[in-house]
Amino acid sequence: MAKAAEPPSGTRDFLADDVRRRKAAFDTVSAVFERYGFDPLETPAFERLEVFAGKLGDDASALIFKILKRGVHEASGEADLALRYDHTVPLARVIGTYGSRLPSPYKRYAIGPVWRADRPAQGRFREFVQCDIDTVGSSSPLADAETVWALNDALTALGVEDFRFLVNSRQALHGLLEAYGVPEEAGTKVLGSLDKLDKATPDAVIAELADRGLPTETAESLVGDVVATDTDRIRKQLDTTERGRAGLAEVDKLLELTAGLPSGRVVFTPRMVRGLDYYTGPIFEVTAAGYPGSISSGGRYDGLVAKLGGPDLPACGGSIGLERILAGQAAADAEAGGLDVALTVLGAEDEVLRLANRLRAEGLRTGVYLGTSGKLARQLKWANDQRARTVLIYGPAEQEAGEVTVRDMTSGDQTRVPVDEVPAHLRR
Repeated sequence: MAKAAEPPSGTRDFLADDVRRRKAAFDTVSAVFERYGFDPLETPAFERLEVFAGKLGDDASALIFKILKRGVHEASGEADLALRYDHTVPLARVIGTYGSRLPSPYKRYAIGPVWRADRPAQGRFREFVQCDIDTVGSSSPLADAETVWALNDALTALGVEDFRFLVNSRQALHGLLEAYGVPEEAGTKVLGSLDKLDKATPDAVIAELADRGLPTETAESLVGDVVATDTDRIRKQLDTTERGRAGLAEVDKLLELTAGLPSGRVVFTPRMVRGLDYYTGPIFEVTAAGYPGSISSGGRYDGLVAKLGGPDLPACGGSIGLERILAGQAAADAEAGGLDVALTVLGAEDEVLRLANRLRAEGLRTGVYLGTSGKLARQLKWANDQRARTVLIYGPAEQEAGEVTVRDMTSGDQTRVPVDEVPAHLRR
């Protein structure tokens, strides 16, 4: 295929089955969020560049897709707009713009594409859909719990099975560093090393911590407490510092408020760090059998809305990795779609169209053969290519008898039905 015929690097074309599958997933998630009282929010595909500039950190800012000035300013080579990088920064702008018109707390969900000027790779795209829920203006632990409940219900509705929320607290993590005497300036790097425990062996992480300046004995004790299956060890350490106790209280409250979920669905996971610095309270990631990495994540981020240009309000939220879930389910849904009914055309075109419209009025996805071949075999092949479940044959013999031959494409069984009774027959 000529390169000009391919979509731009890091983007994809979605054919019919993919479009239907994705729309069904978006509708499913939206319905769950609506039940929880989250309002939909759509923002422009691009924003003024200053909305994002300086608010995402150096690494993220380098991935902003910038749009050059147009018209008489085109020759300047300067940018004034940017494609939407995420849904969080536009949320802060919306709150700053419409704050007095929005309910408080403000609960919103956003499902839509975002763009990153990243290097494309397997499973990494420059254009992809993000699915977010956020509650802004509430410091209640109920808001954190409701986020978990809503995401749990959405994942269940999407057909994801055997998943767990791994829960921790940023305060607990900092309290743990204090308990082990880790200097504040080394805290971020130490947490970064602990975050590798899902992929690296404890010994490798201990060695890395030692390279970062931690005494080997301290590194061994820290890693041992974090990976222990019995959380009593880590709880005892957290109880020795004020921040540790506060963080542990956040975790325990979240566990209490989500106790109604299936047993083992929400678990305290001391090694779970979450890399983003803006989290201030409870944090979580969701892992599921059969899916790589995490398929959902989130936490509390008080202060972030103000940092992004909005008012200083507490906030929490989470997101679902819809793209990752859809990719994992693609093979299972390969046979989705297709026609409910396919109509052959062997004369009497006006009667065929009337019958097709009656079936469509019944809610059946109905296709009429639009080719030029008058051969039944060719038309049946078309119906098979359309993955039609039922084919209606209305040839000269059927027309003379006022009947239609109804053919089940799975079994091959055929039966004659009077024309006027076809809709009722198909409903049965």
